[in-house]
Amino acid sequence: MQEPARSQSPVEKVSEILRLEAAAIEAAADRLEPADVEKALGLIASCDGKVIVTGVGKSGVIAQKIAQTLTSTGMIAIFVHPSDALHGSLGIVRSGDVVLALSNSGETDEILAIVPALKQRKVALISIVGNLNSSLARQSDVALDASVSQEACPLNLAPTASTTVALAIGDALAMTLMESRGLTAADFAANHPAGRLGKRLTLRVDSLMHESPDITENAGWLEVIRSISKFSLGAVNVVDEAGKLIGIITDGDLRRTLERTEPGQIGTLTATSMMTRSPITASPEMLAFDALRLMEDRPSQISVLPVVEGSGRCIGLLRLHDIVRSGI
Repeated sequence: MQEPARSQSPVEKVSEILRLEAAAIEAAADRLEPADVEKALGLIASCDGKVIVTGVGKSGVIAQKIAQTLTSTGMIAIFVHPSDALHGSLGIVRSGDVVLALSNSGETDEILAIVPALKQRKVALISIVGNLNSSLARQSDVALDASVSQEACPLNLAPTASTTVALAIGDALAMTLMESRGLTAADFAANHPAGRLGKRLTLRVDSLMHESPDITENAGWLEVIRSISKFSLGAVNVVDEAGKLIGIITDGDLRRTLERTEPGQIGTLTATSMMTRSPITASPEMLAFDALRLMEDRPSQISVLPVVEGSGRCIGLLRLHDIVRSGI
């Protein structure tokens, strides 16, 4: 007697759907015509105006994401809903712009309704569609095939695999254009000043450091303690008369020195006998994230860095706490 088929667990079903959508993207990569891709890239790369991305429903959500991705790479790209375009927003479209339209069916009424106006304005029209024989595809300067054999939806109705493929094509276009334009990490960061990514690429040591808590090398042990308490930074920089760094005394240095010194000899201690000579330093221009790595990527982690100019003059102290608090 044949045993009944075992039903899938929820975890297995999730994995199956992920594989289905991954396979849909792979199939799209194999199916895209190289000439069509080159033409689409060329139209966007040579655009003298804006890239206007449009779509309705789920395709509209994907269109918004593609527009934001293009913008983050330094292009001028905006999302315009076709219904809004029909009621005045077409005024933003100018000759020299490129329109990127998303429609799985290729028969979306609102998009087809604005096509004549786009033609009048002599803008290039690129479509990402699930049907190359659709009205939108036929009226486009170039149509990219985003068709799928089936949706991830159990009813094969809800846009799932099709929107994933459309998004992947949009991302691929944006990233290819980004690379061809030679965009650097610094260029990318300029458009992402907030958030962890932007801060890692832009936030410098001089924005987080404290004014240098200086003492001289002849300072006695009691002055060292008072200075550490006064500045409340967990350390003081030991500098010469010209302000150049000689060493650093941390709370740990102070504690270890006192532990190994006979009580009768404590009064003879000076900053010179307590400090760590030639400590690891940061420059004011260094990225804070690089300073963080300097503190942590070593056998024995440290929590403070003296900040030293190119001339050797000590100008600040950077704490690990300040970097972490910045949100990097």
